[in-house]
Amino acid sequence: MAKLFSPYTIRGVEFKNRIAMAPMCMYSSHNQDGKVEDWHKTHYATRAVGQVGLIIVEATAVQPQGRISSEDLGIWSDEHLKGLTEIVRLMKQQGARTGIQLAHAGRKATVDGTIHAPSPIAFNEKYKTPTEMTIADIEETIEAFKQGAIRSKQAGFDVIEIHGAHGYLLNEFLTPLCNHREDKYGGTAENRYRILGQVIDAIRSVWEGPLFVRISAEDYQEGGMDPSQYAEMAGWMKEQGVDLVDVSSGGVVPAAIHPFPGYQVPFADTIRQQANIATGAVGLITSALQAEEILQNDRADIVLLARELLRDPYWAYTAAKELNVEIESPVQYKRGWMF
Repeated sequence: MAKLFSPYTIRGVEFKNRIAMAPMCMYSSHNQDGKVEDWHKTHYATRAVGQVGLIIVEATAVQPQGRISSEDLGIWSDEHLKGLTEIVRLMKQQGARTGIQLAHAGRKATVDGTIHAPSPIAFNEKYKTPTEMTIADIEETIEAFKQGAIRSKQAGFDVIEIHGAHGYLLNEFLTPLCNHREDKYGGTAENRYRILGQVIDAIRSVWEGPLFVRISAEDYQEGGMDPSQYAEMAGWMKEQGVDLVDVSSGGVVPAAIHPFPGYQVPFADTIRQQANIATGAVGLITSALQAEEILQNDRADIVLLARELLRDPYWAYTAAKELNVEIESPVQYKRGWMF
């Protein structure tokens, strides 16, 4: 059996294979209220029909001002529960495990009104200058993540992922490039980590299931964070009950990145080895052989695909044929499900 199609279990939750769909914003909450619409129901359920083992719903904002765009999904209100519960039901009908990425955009929010960040530094000239968060703002945001976790549980999700990557709020605190605070949330690595640590503890107080954290392991700029520094933080995450680190890179400051197939896999490998924690590999993973190599060489524990699953919702079927593995099909598709 190819490792890509072997089961994987975290905290008693079994994933039927090691293929995960990475969170990707759909910008489709057109009423700007953060609620699920028909597009989300079709989009996520289709990948479940395609036999993806774990589907992580897009960055879902824990506060209205924490949306990347005004058309992002939200989880700051009980009014969001109906739609989220429905997409969970549709995905689980097809045997997929379901995750949600709890997020706050920080200084990269493009919504109207005041936006917040650890320090009052704009991402670039196209973004607004954020207001520096007070201690009260920080405490309110931590509580919002906790309430988001409670609602995630109520909606029936199997996995929660904390978004600490791509230059959004928690990532902004973690790196000295845009965290210039002089209080207990800035300065040393321990201080910069503090808010993420408090978010993890707050979520763990109400959530018993698998908990992931997505990080940007490389800032691609001198003076920024790198995989070895994140490996130390990943060790702290593990001590707090984080089960897997979803290892991406970049996005915290404007920087030149030269991507190529699998360019972020070494970051996942480094953190897995140095922190002794499970990792997910991401970044231009497109073929079954590429994914299988990552897993067989113990460079990561799962692979997360993004754009490839936009192009091919049935990538799991495509990969199974490439690896000469027979997988179950939806009953309705058996006539066309050939190996």
